[in-house]
Amino acid sequence: MSSLEPTAAYARDLTRIETANSSGRIPVVFIHGLWLLPTSWARWAAVFEEAGYAPLTPGWPDDPQTVEEANAHPEVFAGKSVGQVADHFCDLIGKLDRKPVVIGHSFGGLITQITAGRGLARASVAIDPAPFRGVLPLPLSSLRAASAVLGNPANYHRAVPLTYEQFRYAFANAVSGEEARELYDTFAVPAPGEPLFQAAAANVNPWTEAKVDTTSADRGPLLVISGEKDHTVPWAIANASYKKQAHNEHAVTEITEIPGRGHSLTIDHGWREVADTALAFVRRFADPTS
Repeated sequence: MSSLEPTAAYARDLTRIETANSSGRIPVVFIHGLWLLPTSWARWAAVFEEAGYAPLTPGWPDDPQTVEEANAHPEVFAGKSVGQVADHFCDLIGKLDRKPVVIGHSFGGLITQITAGRGLARASVAIDPAPFRGVLPLPLSSLRAASAVLGNPANYHRAVPLTYEQFRYAFANAVSGEEARELYDTFAVPAPGEPLFQAAAANVNPWTEAKVDTTSADRGPLLVISGEKDHTVPWAIANASYKKQAHNEHAVTEITEIPGRGHSLTIDHGWREVADTALAFVRRFADPTS
């Protein structure tokens, strides 16, 4: 176990993995992105459990259990890199008896593609995924959404919270002001700055950790989901990621756009449409009765 993995959190994840293994069901591992916690997947996990899967919502290393705890101790988020987080999830996935489905949002979507490239996923869904090396578009809206972190180089080693106004632009631009405030109060937590700097520099750093093996013969089927109105990961980025992945000759690669949705599409009032889209794809390649 790495020093980044707190004993209690790691032990909880191991217990849940044991439960998934004993169920005999196909596991589905959900990976959250920046400024959220594993609890953001609670409703998704219930849907997939009802559909016959064994859902798992492990955190990033050091994730607190609650939003209140996270906001009271923001320092626990600092110092997490893409490579460290990817290795953390790959370690947990390696303890499953059956190869899982992996579903991730934003930077969780990038981690999802890293795990798939390592041959660890039965099928994958990357929702508004953060870009990796080789994904070239850099829309102005993405730069503005990331400016809360990238605007200060000292944030590289810090945990950075979003103000409500920053969250409204980066996540909740496609919902009402009332819902945006509710989402902010319910879900928003600080996030490590390092992954954003890594993604921003991925195309000029040949040693970057923000890279994906898109040609792996063991990658498995992949669906990219894009929110039409996403400011943080707009269609240009999601589609460029899809095009890189579509060169894989060994597995199905698909993309779909959810109309009228922003970056909060996994947690806002329309989350069920996105969950059902992901579930329909997963069922095609990972039959829960098999």
